[in-house]
Amino acid sequence: MKKLFSSRHILQASICAFLIFAVLLPIISMLTQITGDGLNEVFTSPQFSSAVVNSVTTGLTATVISLTLAMLAAWCMERISMKLKAIFSVLFIVPMLLPSISHAFGLVSLLGTNGLITNLLGMSGGIYGFWGIVAGAVLYSFPVAFLMFSSILRYEDALPYEAAKVLGIPGKRQFLDITLPYLKKTIISAFFSVFTMIITDYGIPLMIGGKVTTLSVLMYNKAVAMIDYDAGSIIGAILLVPAVIAFFVDLLNPENAQNSFVSKPIEPAKKRSLEVLGYVFCAVVSLCILAPIASFLIMVFETKYPIDPTFTLYHIEKTINRGADGYLLNSLLYSVLVAVFGTLVAFVCAYLTTRMQGRFGKVLHLFSITSMAIPGIVLGLSYLLFFNGTPIYGTIWIIVLVNSIHFFASPYLMMRNTLEKMNPNLEAVGQSLGVGRLHIIWDVILPKVKLTVFEMLVYFFVNSMMTISAVSFLAPPAPKPLALMINQFEAQRLMESAAFVSLVIFFANILVKVVMQLIRKFSADEE
Repeated sequence: MKKLFSSRHILQASICAFLIFAVLLPIISMLTQITGDGLNEVFTSPQFSSAVVNSVTTGLTATVISLTLAMLAAWCMERISMKLKAIFSVLFIVPMLLPSISHAFGLVSLLGTNGLITNLLGMSGGIYGFWGIVAGAVLYSFPVAFLMFSSILRYEDALPYEAAKVLGIPGKRQFLDITLPYLKKTIISAFFSVFTMIITDYGIPLMIGGKVTTLSVLMYNKAVAMIDYDAGSIIGAILLVPAVIAFFVDLLNPENAQNSFVSKPIEPAKKRSLEVLGYVFCAVVSLCILAPIASFLIMVFETKYPIDPTFTLYHIEKTINRGADGYLLNSLLYSVLVAVFGTLVAFVCAYLTTRMQGRFGKVLHLFSITSMAIPGIVLGLSYLLFFNGTPIYGTIWIIVLVNSIHFFASPYLMMRNTLEKMNPNLEAVGQSLGVGRLHIIWDVILPKVKLTVFEMLVYFFVNSMMTISAVSFLAPPAPKPLALMINQFEAQRLMESAAFVSLVIFFANILVKVVMQLIRKFSADEE
């Protein structure tokens, strides 16, 4: 028993040390780059002040629009009796399968200077600038907000509404006095999460921002284009602020408590007028989501978009000749390695914090969710500074490590929540029967949590396929992932090649999602 106790604490301490090495030390390394002269130079720059204003205004505007649309979409799915809900629910999360820069690129192909809609309607100019950033950010962040609202609305109790109806309280008062208080924590959490996603993303404003420069683009230009790590570190530290606030909001306002003790689920309203409004709203939102992706298809197979619509395979051939097939193999390799390594470490961490609690348990849990507070662009710069000169710098392993840490928190929480629902006495019973802990994990626990393991693998894989934020700092001289080719082709005005790359990433992620659903269905049939 004493040996087991000792081994448990050694393992927990080792995982803590790994997370400190992979998360905290790189951030500290970045912060140590900040100097007084650098602070003075950055804060007195007119470019910086305008970037702050642009980031805040575009971020707030896009966040409010995204949350409003997401709440209405979730309300349609959970509160209105509609057919085709499964189709709409899938369409609403489609943007999660594309890099953020692809959303902006899709908007440019539709509403840019030579965009399809721009030419059809004879419009002048384009969507570049403030509203282009807002539109792209809404597309990018909408699925996250939708999933948060959909999840919480699905588990709301019907009894308070039935009591209010008996008391003659009108629907408007029910919404203000019952629904909004119930959703308050989710609204606050979603606001900070979405705002942080938007303000720290550089793909959308880099592609469609035009003359409107945001903090994330300024940081990218300083650190990558100008190799000014001092200024880049200062801006990175500023971008940490909203992310840290969002982290503590999530930490202090867990949603699990809201999802418990549902005496009676709410029945969707069967009202014809509401159904019609729901169909119209969901159809419009779905069209806005699918239109940029459809523009990719048109662009790839047209001889010269939008001038010559003749069908051709030339652009696919040209893109492959420029090395897209090799970049795709790089991305697949990265994504598989990240999925395996990230899932393994996340499972071990979740197991240690739920089934082997000790003096390091709470500390390990805190370290495990710390990556939620670090934007990808900040993590990438911190890795560049911390690992520069080490054996893994410039290799595939630094890409695998940064992506594993970047996307670590959500899979860890998936497994933690699953393990917490299992009988806490399994290991004790096994020990009394002479069965070792590893056998209990392999023969009992893993079969019960296999679907969560598959979800973790898919989460790591899909996000690794499409991320550009952290890896843009670390790819050279390591083999570049496919997503980085989108910006490269766009800069060379090879729009058709950029569209093809976006489609390849999109369909690769769809394929993985489909395989996951088939595995889930097969597992359910087996049981």
